[in-house]
Amino acid sequence: MGTTPFGEALGGNGRERARRGQGELEAQVLTALHHAPGPATAAWVQQRLGGDLAYTTVMTILSRLHTKGAVTRERRGRAYAWTPAADEAGLAALRMRRVLDGEPDRDAVLTSFVSALSAHDEDVLRSLLARAEDDGGATDRGPGTGRADASDEARGG
Repeated sequence: MGTTPFGEALGGNGRERARRGQGELEAQVLTALHHAPGPATAAWVQQRLGGDLAYTTVMTILSRLHTKGAVTRERRGRAYAWTPAADEAGLAALRMRRVLDGEPDRDAVLTSFVSALSAHDEDVLRSLLARAEDDGGATDRGPGTGRADASDEARGG
């Protein structure tokens, strides 16, 4: 990693960073942690994100990510050292779940998503859903949220 802070590398100046939503800051913090040589302190993350983001803001974002299970932490003296809990694919999945959780009509979002999949992606998704069914992963779902139903509905079936 060079000397360019992640905030600038992601195309922002201090004023734009101050206006960014929590989700964008979370993504930047996770990106910084993925570039860390090991567990990183909040001060290290703050430095990588640019100087005008408050330390308390970084700590708040890290704490929220910890609550969501996106990062882990370990004590280092009086501070914590933070590590991403998942690889890049896991973090992308976390972002996708956050988007889905923020939408009032989950069925419509899933239907739109599934209907836009390539044939290969659809095959992969069907295989994963079948495996989850075999493992008992589709129990206790409400009406209209069954795994096969969303895919069938998206395909007009």
